[in-house]
Formats: sequence, C-alpha cells, structure tokens
Amino acid sequence: MKKRILGVNGLEVSELGFGCMNLSYGYASKLQKEEAIRLIRDAYDSGITFFDTAEAYGENNETWLGEATAPFSDKVIIATKFGWKDGDARTGELDSHPDRIRFVAEQSLKRLNIECIDLFYQHRVDPSIPIEEVAGTVKDLIKEGKVKHFGLSEAGATTIRRANAVQPIAALQSEYSMFTRGPEADILPVLEELGIGFVPFSPLGKGLLTGKINTDIIFDKDDIRSTLPRFQENALKVNQKLINALSQIAVNKGITTAQIALAWLLNQKNWIVPIFGTTKLSRLQENIGATQVKLTFDELAAIENILVNQKVQGDRYSK
Repeated sequence: MKKRILGVNGLEVSELGFGCMNLSYGYASKLQKEEAIRLIRDAYDSGITFFDTAEAYGENNETWLGEATAPFSDKVIIATKFGWKDGDARTGELDSHPDRIRFVAEQSLKRLNIECIDLFYQHRVDPSIPIEEVAGTVKDLIKEGKVKHFGLSEAGATTIRRANAVQPIAALQSEYSMFTRGPEADILPVLEELGIGFVPFSPLGKGLLTGKINTDIIFDKDDIRSTLPRFQENALKVNQKLINALSQIAVNKGITTAQIALAWLLNQKNWIVPIFGTTKLSRLQENIGATQVKLTFDELAAIENILVNQKVQGDRYSK
C-alpha cells in the first residue's frame, strides 16, 4: 500500500487507516480479544500501518491494539485521543484540562505498551479550556518525548488556526464522506494552507455507503445507528436512491460501492487518509481494494452529479 504524509513534520502513514472503535465500542457486532488481535494483524499484513483508537473506546480497545501491534510496533503509527470527562463519550461531557490530558497520555502509554504516542488528538474541542492551553500541554508532552504529533478532531477553522500557532497540527480528524461533505467549504482550504493532513472518519457513512443497509434492517439498541436520523426508515428510503445510483457506477466498473466511496475520498487530496472500521476480514480486504481503484474524469463527474442531485436525508446526529 502507498504512503501519505500528514502535516508539515512528515508523519508518514498508509493511505488508508484502520479505525479500532468498532472492535469494542459503538456498534452491536463487537469482537472478542483474540478476534480483534487477529483482525488488526490481518490489516497490518495487508499493508495498513496507521491504527486509530481512543480512551473513550474503553480500556480493552487500546490494550488489544497494543498487544496486536507489539511484534511490529516500530513499523506502525498509532493514534489515540483525549478529551471526554472520565473517558466516557456517552455522557457528552468534555474535559481537556491540562492535568487530564497528561493523565490520559500516561494511561494510553501504559495500555498501548509503547514509549511514545505517535499522534495524540483532542477528541472534541472543549469550549471551557482555551485551545492554546490544550496545544501547549501537548507541546510539552512532545518535548518530554511522550507524544510525537498533535491532532484535533471535529474542530472549526478558527480553532485550528489558534492551536496550530502554538503547536503545529499534524492532522484533523472529522467526519467526511459522500454523505457528509461539510468540511469541503471551510475546513479543507485551511488545512491545505497550513499544511495539515486530514483523516476522515466514517468514510462509508457508518455503513450506508457499503450498499448493504436497507429499510428492512433493525439495529440493536446498543448500535449507535439505532438513534441516528439518517438511519430511520423514512430517511433510509430517500438515501437508498443515492446508494443505488452510486452502486450502478460500481457495477459498471466491476467494484463495490464501498470501494467507490473510499476511492472518491482518496482522489480529493493527496493528504487525505480515510480511516475505516470493520469487524470482518472480508470487509477489510474489500476496503483495502479501494487503493487500487482509479476513477476517471467522467466517473468523477458522474459521481458529483449524483451527489448534487440526490440530497442526503437526515442529520449526522440527533439534536
């Protein structure tokens, strides 16, 4: 798999990253430890060297990732995150106080069994703590050799500029896909100007862009999609039209809808590195196959026409 560079300080990663959240958090299909470790190692054997976790995904998530990558720890880039009160994103309460950031860093180093965190993200912007203070704390951790690179998640343009002025940001992680194109207007131009990489999460629209979800699906109550507006029956009926149109392009090209979605993202900028999550080896291999897809000018134009004319129904999250 080819490599891409995030940020001006040369953080080199595989052009697709593996998001570990699904292994133990957020979706109904969670894995056992042995299964998770095997899948992470399969991802590495397939060329992925960029792995994403977070305190908020639970202790097991970081611990399993650390154990899985231990045999080749010097060959992978591990990103983790701080920012939720007591590490629990479900409460919606934020905490980016400097002492909390330091606590999470030490905790993650221990769980991951590594000496330095490659990429340390603020999981969500905490309006009660000046972003300069957050960036300064991570800058100190970098000086101490506990962190290599600083990242933000779901931050706005002004916040990005203020943080970057204190400590260069290697990457912004935010939702971006054919279903969520908000970053294109205000965020991507700022990232390009400042030399910051972009790591889209949910590049497959939380599964919608796989073409495997329809109006007959019933999500488990533990699955985050059970309450998301885009996955409610009426919205799914509308969104299915968009998926069907994209699927036709995929069929004509002899690939899958998921591969079209990932290839489209990779085509946007050479400093964009999508991270996908899965619990299945077959989906892992399918998604990695997107790196071999070359979209023509006509295909890109056809995709853009679909996205402009088939509006996505439903917000990203419940209000």
